[in-house]
Amino acid sequence: MVPEAPLERTEDGLAAAGEGWFVLNAREARWRIREGRGYSLGFEGSTDFSQLGVCLFVLSAGEPIGMYHWEANQEDFLVLSGEGLLLIEGEERLLRQWDFVHCPVGASHMIIGAGDVPCVVLAVGARGNEGDADWGAYPVADVALKHNAGVEEATADAEVAYVRFPALGPTSYREGWLPGD
Repeated sequence: MVPEAPLERTEDGLAAAGEGWFVLNAREARWRIREGRGYSLGFEGSTDFSQLGVCLFVLSAGEPIGMYHWEANQEDFLVLSGEGLLLIEGEERLLRQWDFVHCPVGASHMIIGAGDVPCVVLAVGARGNEGDADWGAYPVADVALKHNAGVEEATADAEVAYVRFPALGPTSYREGWLPGD
């Protein structure tokens, strides 16, 4: 039998603290503040999901999930509420609630918050190439630079791509981030 993973209570909320199955409510979880890039909740806590990454993002208008990039693994996104702007393969596409975005291997992409209310996005990505030289890259793209979500020189180094952003920090959930508050 697979054991239940312990949940650790921190001053910023609950987080998984070991291997096994668990149930974690997003409103009770430990979130991350990402100055200039909104808020995120990586459900893994101190564990490491070996096959699938799952993350929730809350973005204000103009805040990107990250830097425009492509990966050697599939990524998918579902807009749960609000509006976003999808940058994909040099194009822009407005996203609304319940829009699903599939990014196959090699598709350059990024999502940016848009509209008057926070954009809540569920992100799911396959695992397997993290830390490898072939994980993917941050290409130069006019569409990404226009929205402050791009690099001026192509790189595969995340530290180089994100140099202008402060480090992530823990924070607790704030009422109003998720639908239904």
